[in-house]
Amino acid sequence: KTHIMQAVGHAVQAQNPSAKICYITSEAMLNDFIESIGTYTGNEFRKRYRSSDVLLIDDIHFLADKAGIQEEFFHTFNTLQNAHKQIILTSDRPLNKIQGLEARLVSRFQQGLTTSIEKPDFETRMAILRYKQRNSTVKLDDSLLTFIAENINSNVRQLEGAIISAVSYASLSQRPLTVNILREVLKDTLELEKRPELSFNEIQKVVADDYGLRMSDMTSKERPQNIALPRQIAMFLCRILTHGSLFEIASAFDKSHATVVHACKTITGRIDTDDEIKRRIDTIVQKLGRNPSELIISSPG
Repeated sequence: KTHIMQAVGHAVQAQNPSAKICYITSEAMLNDFIESIGTYTGNEFRKRYRSSDVLLIDDIHFLADKAGIQEEFFHTFNTLQNAHKQIILTSDRPLNKIQGLEARLVSRFQQGLTTSIEKPDFETRMAILRYKQRNSTVKLDDSLLTFIAENINSNVRQLEGAIISAVSYASLSQRPLTVNILREVLKDTLELEKRPELSFNEIQKVVADDYGLRMSDMTSKERPQNIALPRQIAMFLCRILTHGSLFEIASAFDKSHATVVHACKTITGRIDTDDEIKRRIDTIVQKLGRNPSELIISSPG
């Protein structure tokens, strides 16, 4: 969705170089808003966004439960709409399922066109692969692209990683790249594609069992350390080992989006400084049938 949104901005700019395009994530907009309060530059903040010809805001769900920025954005939305400007928003779930988003905002957002982005079909995957190798000095045969498109369909990032691996191998190897060789090059990726995704429930159960807790403790309101820490670990693993969004994870734990973000940040920090926590998490990951090396940790937002 981010790539599509940015592509829209580039297309508008190409058609009208004088157009004022503003692309920003909701988190960055919130930080900008907070800074404007601290520096008494509210007018500059409003002008920056309300003077846009096209305003593109990524991950609008991040504004949930943040009343101040929602109030500000409500007036920004109205100003741009009344001026017949274009507003494009993305979210990781349907607008009416974002808890903590004001009804008046949801109502205005639903006045526009809402489009769901599904996994790309085979033809789209082929088009992506051909586009990705357009500027490459190494051109892969269509049979190789077809093999990649047929076997990797979980997400675009995996697709991009596969063609980078294939092109890198082809450029460094002294022998022609065949489908059989490509299958070996992409062996780990292909195994990941065939493996069923873990569910939130599976992760919660393994973490609860490892800590000697009940499943109900994963969603309880109790916050003693012997429950809070395992629950944070379970949230963290749901974020790292599944494709679930922050809001889907929050719902599975009967918690808020902010609680999941805090849990992920907390555990990410402790993994770097607490060897015991890291060993415990590695053990849980192995019990889930995954390799600890798969824990690619990035920003939880």
